[in-house]
Amino acid sequence: MPDKTLDTKGLTCPLPILKTRKALSELPMGALLEVLSTDPGSVPDVTAFCQSTGNLLVEHSEEGGIYRFVIEHRA
Repeated sequence: MPDKTLDTKGLTCPLPILKTRKALSELPMGALLEVLSTDPGSVPDVTAFCQSTGNLLVEHSEEGGIYRFVIEHRA
């Protein structure tokens, strides 16, 4: 169960990543952030963001054009 949900639906790159970075910075280490997006570009963006920052992409799914990511704050 995520500790916080960030709704970035309707936003395009780079806003979902910028908002994800800010939301993670406000959470304690080990917390889970759920990010919802409608931007197909968010799939490679979130993956690259997690790899470059050291945060863990725990889960990723897509249903009805909504992309869902669960990120564990590790860095």
